Formats: sequence, structure tokens, C-alpha cells
Amino acid sequence: MAVNLSNLKPPRGSRHRKVRVGRGIGSKLGKTAGKGNKGQKSRKGYSRRPGFEGGQMPLRRRIPKRGFHNPTRVEYAVVNVESLDIFPAGTTVTPELLISSGLLRQVRADIKVLGDGELKNSLTVQAHKFSKSAEEKITRAGGKAELLS
Repeated sequence: MAVNLSNLKPPRGSRHRKVRVGRGIGSKLGKTAGKGNKGQKSRKGYSRRPGFEGGQMPLRRRIPKRGFHNPTRVEYAVVNVESLDIFPAGTTVTPELLISSGLLRQVRADIKVLGDGELKNSLTVQAHKFSKSAEEKITRAGGKAELLS
């Protein structure tokens, strides 16, 4: 028999009748319609909010809160001066270059250059912030420290 649009049928057993709840005792789901007896959860329109624990003090309110959370804190991705020595002299070190060379993971945060180690090559370094010692070491090596806005 050829299959075409006029004789398509779903496979046997794949389609089920919708259960009609609350339609008499013969249906096994009459009277309380499978919701049990009384209480908030048996009522129409009930929906509990996420984290609700039945009136018990919720976990997020039970655990202690400690310290101070600064909402205006600025996170910096940190690079040390010694790790900039991988670039040849005369290079302009940009955030994109730092990422492509693997010194930083991604430009999510502002970049700060710290003065750990020594710099031998003269580089033009672009970053959002420099420590005093880092700026000193870059200029001493014959380079420039440029601030990004």
C-alpha cells in the first residue's frame, strides 16, 4: 500500500487520550482531582515562588552574611612588567596583543600593569592603569606608558 497524505496515521500506542480530571468517582480522579485534601497546594491558581520552603525560613535568609560588598569595585586583569619582555623592542603592547599572546584570557576587565620583575625591551604599553614602579621601569627601559580611558 502506498503511503500518502490521505492515509497517514500515527503509530499504534503513540497517542493517548487526554486525562479529564475531576469528572466523577468512576474516573479515579474525581472529587479532589488527585490533589489530596485541603491546604494551599490543593487550591486553584496556586504557584509557589522559587526558594519557598513552606513558611520555614528560606536557606538564603538563614545563612550568615559577612563583610562588605562594594558595588562600585573595579576589577583589574593584572600583567607584570617582566612578562612583557616576550615582545620585541619597539612594539606597541595593546590589550588585544596581550590576549592573542596568551598573557590575558579576555578583555572583560580593565588592565593594570604591575612592576614585578625587570623590563629590558623598550615598549609602548597601553593599559587602563599602571603602578608607580611599573611606569618607572617602562620609562627606564626607554618605553612609554599610555593610559587608556
